[in-house]
Amino acid sequence: MESVQDAVDEAATRTGFSGVVRVDRAGVTELCAAYGFADRSHEIPNTVGTRFATASATKSLTALVVMSLVERGTLELGTTARSLLGDDLPLIADDVTVEHLLAHRSGIGDYLDEDDVTAYVLTVPVHTLATTEDYRSVLDGYPTVSPAGERFAYNNGGFVVLALLAERAGGIAFHDLVRTLVCEPAGMVDTAFLRSDQLPGGAARGYLEVEGLRTNVLHLPLLGTGDGGIYMTAGDVSGFWEALFGGRIVGHDRVAEMIRPRSDWPEESRRYGLGFHLDETSDAVWMEGYDAGVSFRSLHQPSTSVTSTVIANWTDGAWPMVTLLDDLLGTS
Repeated sequence: MESVQDAVDEAATRTGFSGVVRVDRAGVTELCAAYGFADRSHEIPNTVGTRFATASATKSLTALVVMSLVERGTLELGTTARSLLGDDLPLIADDVTVEHLLAHRSGIGDYLDEDDVTAYVLTVPVHTLATTEDYRSVLDGYPTVSPAGERFAYNNGGFVVLALLAERAGGIAFHDLVRTLVCEPAGMVDTAFLRSDQLPGGAARGYLEVEGLRTNVLHLPLLGTGDGGIYMTAGDVSGFWEALFGGRIVGHDRVAEMIRPRSDWPEESRRYGLGFHLDETSDAVWMEGYDAGVSFRSLHQPSTSVTSTVIANWTDGAWPMVTLLDDLLGTS
């Protein structure tokens, strides 16, 4: 019978996969393999220690920052956005709460249209987006689309607002909050927000297509914030799940609250909690990211102690491998 390693190797060759695939079971790494190039121009290969952009996987870390502040009494789930925004972003309704934003049930207008992630979707020059406060320029001007709490609608802007609220409530820059409240207790030593114009040698460039040299540097903000942009290694991702379910980031009761289904998402055959994607019927929980030059999913299934992670540094690279692993591991 074909092994998981053989099946992954074959799929990587067939699809032109570029990135890292990792499978852990009960704390034991069964597979960790790298493919393709971190820098195509200089043919620098990806390694299992390469840092990759993870796009919306950042939302789970943002949610944990918020829940950590809730645990400390700095915020409450019922805290309104308006109480911290003051006169900023006046189109956000006065009754929108932290919990609404975490659950994608805020009803606020979204600044980012994800219909075509390789389009130039930002309305301001990307180099002007380096701090969370900078994002006010792209968040403003989008009217409310539904009453707070009425329905689920995936919303990138809501998690930028959460980063802004966390920063103002905590009195510390959002990037530092992620580092001190999530990465350090989880032992995620290689996870960080990296500037697109200063990528270090150990970070993968993101490519728009399966072949070619066009990168995503003009498509994404200079520095990410609450809705995306953090870089991680596959090892840090696996360590994240151990830390999360071990209660090292927030307490077990908070984790249970975050992975409790808050909404059905039938269009995507899944449910959603607070910052995490959830399977329709099983206990599988995952982080997912998709953007120009970035595709990522890491799934953890507590009942089987299986974690599967696929990180790719081109736009659609991860999805064939994600499907394969779900079939091989029975996590679909």
